[in-house]
Amino acid sequence: MKKLIIAGLIPLLFACSSKDADKNKVEQLKEFKTELKTLQEKISKLESEVNKDDRKEIALNVNVEKLNVSKFEHFIQVTGNVEADKNITIQPEASGNIKSIDVKEGQNVKQGDVIAKLNTQQLQSMINELKTKLALNNTLFERQKRLWDQKIGSEVEFLTAKTNKESLENNLSALEAQKDLAIVRAPFDGIIDKIHQKKGEMASPSVPLAQLVNINRVYVEADVSETYLTSIKAGGNAELEFPAINYKTKAKIYRTSNIIDPANRSFKVRVNLKNPGQKIKPNLMSIIKIRDFVQNEALVVPSIIIKKDFKGNYLYIAEKKDKKMLAKKRYVVVSKTYNNLSMIESGLKLGDLIITEGASQVVNGTLINIK
Repeated sequence: MKKLIIAGLIPLLFACSSKDADKNKVEQLKEFKTELKTLQEKISKLESEVNKDDRKEIALNVNVEKLNVSKFEHFIQVTGNVEADKNITIQPEASGNIKSIDVKEGQNVKQGDVIAKLNTQQLQSMINELKTKLALNNTLFERQKRLWDQKIGSEVEFLTAKTNKESLENNLSALEAQKDLAIVRAPFDGIIDKIHQKKGEMASPSVPLAQLVNINRVYVEADVSETYLTSIKAGGNAELEFPAINYKTKAKIYRTSNIIDPANRSFKVRVNLKNPGQKIKPNLMSIIKIRDFVQNEALVVPSIIIKKDFKGNYLYIAEKKDKKMLAKKRYVVVSKTYNNLSMIESGLKLGDLIITEGASQVVNGTLINIK
């Protein structure tokens, strides 16, 4: 009996449970619909606000500079080499065994100082012999002259004695001059940079004996393209840099060559320099900066703001229209560019407001705000 009662109650319990579940679902559905309606209202409100903001044009912040005239200079750079006028190889004028070398490398010498001496023993013997003969001939000439003054003897004897004496005197002078050539002297003040031979070696005019230099004054010479022949002249300014010794200086162009080198289509430019402390050495490399163009009143803008399209070079300026500041695209003709600056030949006028910062973010007609 109990089993039958339980079996009858089970379907009733399931039926009640199913009705409660359906009721919950209906209530949940009502809640979801209410929430959805609220969300839709919020979405509509946000969309309305966004659309309203989109209709407002946002002004971009930019910096501008008023265009004025300024000085524009253009320079070229070339590589030069240091030379010294007084940089010579000393070679003896006579041949002979080196008797002594009277200087050391690095020694300062004065003009006329003895650098080396050659063996002159043979020459000295010849000179001594000639002096003996000359003494005899002088005695003979003096006697013959006294006789001739007294009208004694012949004129031929007098002239012969005179000729022999003068001939010996000339020979003696020649030998003494040759002996002087055996003493090698410094032709100018300077420093003995290198000694090529040693005592006891054979010297001759064809063999270098020593290197003598004076670098109190030097010059720098460089090759410049023929393109600049009309713009670079003697007397112009030049800036020189010597990277190896970290030294810079300025000087005038001493001269420009009158010949074009056909091999590289260039001409020589020379700049003379004083060399205090002798820090600039021959064959040192130098970078020469020479001004080839200058205009005192030019329209100059930063090169970085100039862009290019299929029509040419352009930049942006700020113009006022209907109480608004707008970016205006302006095409320009660039004459020269140097050191991140460009000289404008046409396309701009004095007083134009050049957009210098923010130019990459604007287009023609962009609303802008000048900071």
